Amino acid sequence: MKHLQGWSVLFLLCVVAGLPGCFPLMATGVVGTGLVVADRRTTGTQLDDQSIEGHASHAIDNQFGDKVHVNATCFNRNVLLTGEVPDQSTRKELETLAKGLVNVRSVIDETSVAPNSSFSQRTSDSYLSTKVHTRLMTESHEHYSPVQISVTTENGVVYLMGLVTRGEGDAAANVASTTSGVQQVVKVFEYIDTVAVPAPDKRPIGEIQAEPGPGPATSGSAGSAGATRPLEVQPAAPQTGDSLPPAQPVKM
Repeated sequence: MKHLQGWSVLFLLCVVAGLPGCFPLMATGVVGTGLVVADRRTTGTQLDDQSIEGHASHAIDNQFGDKVHVNATCFNRNVLLTGEVPDQSTRKELETLAKGLVNVRSVIDETSVAPNSSFSQRTSDSYLSTKVHTRLMTESHEHYSPVQISVTTENGVVYLMGLVTRGEGDAAANVASTTSGVQQVVKVFEYIDTVAVPAPDKRPIGEIQAEPGPGPATSGSAGSAGATRPLEVQPAAPQTGDSLPPAQPVKM
């Protein structure tokens, strides 16, 4: 997988640097405490997102195998599909599969019809995701919270997901777009008007259950009535030099 969030990058940096005390921070910050408390998603939604990603990856592998190279990234029950597929028919099948997963609110299909990317390209993309999220963490300057942002990279194109205000999204996209090696930044944010942090869940971890979601999405629907869905893919942040053409969202 090429998508990263703040805690995963922090853990990676701690391992690389061999800093004492970093692992205990992550161990206590996975669910219910630490960094997760600052997440704008509820604990149940975070668990749902992890479950959706796992089920999506498993379903894609089972149905398509090596025929496709597709990553599924989920944030606030919205699924972003990136990667390569052999034809438009397969692309549509993938989108339908993702929409049918339990608790999925919407699907943003950014896959492209192309040969599967090489191992070296995937390695480069993973490294680029790490670079971008490291900069998001170290250069936020209180303009946004990096914990709220997920980074996915495919063929040098960086996709940003999260629950952010427009100002936060613009600031984060500007940092990503000025990272060496990034060809384009695509914002797939779900925008909010105000910043609110859910109250910490004080139940023991074993008692925390994923919250009931709207169920499988049907064609033409983003989930339950009144549920907000991510705005369409936003224009890339300003960047000097050559850039890939803007990605186009699939209309649902």
